[in-house]
Amino acid sequence: MECTVSWTGATGARSNMGFVAETGSGHVLVMDGAPDAAKSENGGQNLAPRPMETVLAGTGGCTAYDVVLILKRGRHEVRGCSVKLTSERATEDPKVFTKIHMHFTVTGKGIPASAVERAIKMSHDKYCSASIMLGKTAEITTSFEVLEA
Repeated sequence: MECTVSWTGATGARSNMGFVAETGSGHVLVMDGAPDAAKSENGGQNLAPRPMETVLAGTGGCTAYDVVLILKRGRHEVRGCSVKLTSERATEDPKVFTKIHMHFTVTGKGIPASAVERAIKMSHDKYCSASIMLGKTAEITTSFEVLEA
């Protein structure tokens, strides 16, 4: 896997702290820094997600992918899956994630709560590389609800 991240600030772009990531699979992701009220040239313009937000989003995508795949392989009729991640970060550099909570909402027909719980646990313990990696610095907790649809 590879990715090239390029700073766009020197190109005359609107943001002084914008970046474009080009992934090995041929996709582009735009990121921007937070505005800096004290020194605007060191801040972004809030034009795109911040890099750490993309880390959190990627983690959510990684674990949701696992949960859906595990449930589908178990022949459950999954019709929707979302995960809301909330986090806390260290107050001093490096501002790593210290707590992450993932709340899953799984929608489907007749899916037992035990199957969802098992899928989340398998993702958390074995399959989701992102959450396992972040678990080295953050306490990760989960909760879920199953909606009939």
